[in-house]
Amino acid sequence: MKWIAERDALIAQTMAFVQSVTGKKDDLHPPEIPTATVAASVQIAPVNTIVGTEPLKAAPPQPLPLPSPRVASHDVRTEIQARIANFRKHQERFEREREEYCAATLTKLRAAIREPSSRPPADK
Repeated sequence: MKWIAERDALIAQTMAFVQSVTGKKDDLHPPEIPTATVAASVQIAPVNTIVGTEPLKAAPPQPLPLPSPRVASHDVRTEIQARIANFRKHQERFEREREEYCAATLTKLRAAIREPSSRPPADK
């Protein structure tokens, strides 16, 4: 339950900071926090504000340098070529296996047609 007290203390500190920055009280009501629980678990540091200063201006983000396109494209090209070659090998193997299976099946069928003794008797 310590995390609940820490969360409530953080919310209270954030609300105090917002009120000090805006100079007015918000319509939002902070959650009810028992002061004994907050004081016992977390020390709330005072928020110091600087009056009369301009807001900080952030510098525009700098783009990240891109790697050399020739080096990256060469690696990608080599990988793509290797994958295509591997795919072709698989396809050729599948086609060869299909042809062998078809030839074996046709051989068995022709042998069964030529030898009437191996056929089951026909019902008439």
